[in-house]
Amino acid sequence: MLQDTENTGGPLGADGTGIPRYLQLSTLFRRMIASGEWQVGSQIPTVEELAAEYGVARATVRQALGILNGEGLIERYRAKGTFVTYRPQEQLWCEVETDWSGLLRSRSGATIELLSEETGHQPPNIIQSDGERARSYRRFRRRHWREGKPFLLADTYLDEALCKRISHEDLVTKTALSLVADIRGLKIAGASQTLTIGAADVLTAKGLQVPLNVPVAYVHRTVISDSGRLVMVSDGTYRGDVVRLDIKLK
Repeated sequence: MLQDTENTGGPLGADGTGIPRYLQLSTLFRRMIASGEWQVGSQIPTVEELAAEYGVARATVRQALGILNGEGLIERYRAKGTFVTYRPQEQLWCEVETDWSGLLRSRSGATIELLSEETGHQPPNIIQSDGERARSYRRFRRRHWREGKPFLLADTYLDEALCKRISHEDLVTKTALSLVADIRGLKIAGASQTLTIGAADVLTAKGLQVPLNVPVAYVHRTVISDSGRLVMVSDGTYRGDVVRLDIKLK
C-alpha cells in the first residue's frame, strides 16, 4: 500500500516534488485508464476502496477523480458508481518519426503557431553533436496544433546567418527539420534525434493544455551542415496522450 497521511511523504506524499497528493493520484488513475487496466465502460473502485488501497484521505481521492471527470475520462452516476468513459490512447495520432523522410513530412491537418522570435541566442542544451557552434542563433518558439489541441511545444535555434533565407510563411507551415532542409544552398551532412520521457511542469502543462505532471515526451534534434557547423537545434515537448513512437526492429 502506498502511504499518504497528512504528515508523511512517500510515493504519494507532498514531498520534495512539491506536487499535491491529489495531482499525483490523478496521474496514477489516468495511466490506469490509458493502459487499459481500467477499461472503457467498466466501473472503477469506490472512493472508500481507493482511499484504503492507497492510504489517502477520501477527500484526496475525490479531488483526483474530479480532475478525471473534468477531462471526460470518467463519469459518476448517483447510486450506480463511477465508470470509465474515454481511453486517451484511442486518440493516438501523433507519431514521432524515426527516419529522415518521415521527419520531413508535415502532419495532415496540423497548424503551427509562432509564439515568439528572438535573436542573439545560444542553444542551452546540446545533448549530442559534433558540429561547431555558430556565432549566434535565432530562437523560434512555436506551438503545433491538430484537431483543436496543442500537441507540441518547440524551441528551434537556427544559425542567424541562415535566417534571411526563410520566410514567415515557412515558420508557420514547416516542421523544424523541413525548415532547415529547404534552405537554399544549405547541404546537410548529419542529423540526430534523442527522445526522453518526463512529466509536464507548470509551464508545459499550461502551453499544452494538459494537467500538471502528466507524461510528456521530450525530443531533442540537431542538424549539422557539410561545413561542420551546427546549424539547427530543436527542443520539442509532445503531450503524451497523443504521441506514439514506432520503431521497426526487423
